Amino acid sequence: MDALIYTAMSGAERALRGQQVHANNLANIDTNGFRATMELSTSRALGGYGYDDRHMSEMQANTVMDRTGTLKSTGRDLDVAINGEGYFAVQPPGGGEAYTRAGAITLDADGTMTVNGRPLLGEGGPIRLPQHTRVEIGSNGTVSIQTPGTADMQVVDKLKLVKAEGAELTKNAAGLLVARDNQALAADNTVAVQAGHLEGSNVSAVEEMVATMSLNRTFDVQMKLFKANDAMAEAGNRLIGG
Repeated sequence: MDALIYTAMSGAERALRGQQVHANNLANIDTNGFRATMELSTSRALGGYGYDDRHMSEMQANTVMDRTGTLKSTGRDLDVAINGEGYFAVQPPGGGEAYTRAGAITLDADGTMTVNGRPLLGEGGPIRLPQHTRVEIGSNGTVSIQTPGTADMQVVDKLKLVKAEGAELTKNAAGLLVARDNQALAADNTVAVQAGHLEGSNVSAVEEMVATMSLNRTFDVQMKLFKANDAMAEAGNRLIGG
């Protein structure tokens, strides 16, 4: 009976935490460039003498799905989407390097290109644009501008574009993607971008709803196990009490 309690408790906790992961995915179904979080359960032995046959279910939700989202045309010069595999590099608070598929670029007061308030990185660090009348982002990530009084486009910098498998990345507390080894990824010249477009979330509403329904059923089963354990405990007490 003691082992059954651990089984039911562990299973119920895993189901509840799994629902939180899928609820967060659904909440970001309209977030440009969002990468769905995947949840995986593993078995963990319970520490302490006499608990060798007790195991808990440990949920891991630190892997992202690298499926590509749908590209949407916006016609805006500063909107850019990754065409295929790859990520933009941004500078998170506190320094370092993080990665995102979001490409709705804005310019702050001093001309620094940012995505969701975080500086967009180029070959030499954050990209800062001088005064200009037009911006153009090439398919290889080059950023060109037309300065006032000129007709030619001049290359200012090049976006740092990287490539990594989903299993090589995890999300930090801010929801940005970072390398598991906390090292900066090398620029990859094979990554292509498409200006005037944004990538939608790669969350599938159907998949998330099915997963949530499955977890609801799992939680119901664990609650029935709790009730079954109570019934067995009561029967055992009656037998012992005569």
